[in-house]
Amino acid sequence: MFDFISTETPGAQPFVQPNPDATLLDAYSRTVVHISQNVSPAVVQIKVKKKAVKQQAKRQQQPYGTGSGFIISSDGFIVTNSHVVNQSLKISVVLQDGRELSGKLVGDDPATDIAVVQVDAHHLSSVQFGNSDHLQVGQLAVAIGNPYGFQYTVTTGVVSALGRTLRSQSGRLIDNVIQTDAALNPGNSGGPLVDSSGNVIGVNTAIISHAQGLCFAVSSNLAEYVVGKLILTGKVRRGYIGISGQTIPLNPRFAARHQLKVKSGVLLQGVEPDGPAFNSQLQESDIIIGFEEKAIRSIDDLHRLLNEDSINEKINLTVLRSGKKTGVEVVPSELG
Repeated sequence: MFDFISTETPGAQPFVQPNPDATLLDAYSRTVVHISQNVSPAVVQIKVKKKAVKQQAKRQQQPYGTGSGFIISSDGFIVTNSHVVNQSLKISVVLQDGRELSGKLVGDDPATDIAVVQVDAHHLSSVQFGNSDHLQVGQLAVAIGNPYGFQYTVTTGVVSALGRTLRSQSGRLIDNVIQTDAALNPGNSGGPLVDSSGNVIGVNTAIISHAQGLCFAVSSNLAEYVVGKLILTGKVRRGYIGISGQTIPLNPRFAARHQLKVKSGVLLQGVEPDGPAFNSQLQESDIIIGFEEKAIRSIDDLHRLLNEDSINEKINLTVLRSGKKTGVEVVPSELG
């Protein structure tokens, strides 16, 4: 009726060859655990109280939000997304040990969706930026954050694609965006995407709703550059010429006849009064196709080239006017 435990000494057991798949899976698990243990202490939850928004019934609603961030220095500098903290009245930062500290917005850059917050604390755990130029499609990617307010959730995936572009809330394109299938949810925004060494390779910023596995992160090299500018000056300086325009295709025959390197350009639709371009020779209906020696194929190309180096410097724009190429000089001012 019963199966008693045997007290006999078992004989020699046959050697069992280890399962290679199980060995690899165990190594993968150890890697993820190691990353989580080393990076999580530097990941924070960010809680914000934003400016009141008027609703249709003329009642004001005080919006609250949460996001993620990560500490990059032991004296309390924290990286997050601009859309998490901009227009905020109050910022609170919750550390892994449960402490809730008041946060100060050092600066934010809506054009890249990067912001820096600082807390008054010392000897904090921190993480380092890796080199996103060395990433390869298929390598391990681990996202750590606070989805839906749950602290320190870890998800894994791979780098699905590199060199994507993503339009920020400011309307400008963010270049060299990383696509990953590591699951991101509301509240993950601003958290780190890290590699197998625990270095930050991206700042998680967006998901495409109803499209599982389409998640995006601002590359670490771009984020590190922007963060440095924000810590030093509180902003990223960009050039501005005061025009409105749109990308249009060029007539293929015209482009071939004039041996143009571009198949599209920026149609100038308006010049802002008293803007930098107002006293230049730019005219409505001009089509901008060049910026110094670089081709202009879209309004986004123009935005990219109007960087800090262009401010207060004379630049030459190549435009098409009445079927002919001509050069126009303009001096960009600083975008306010």
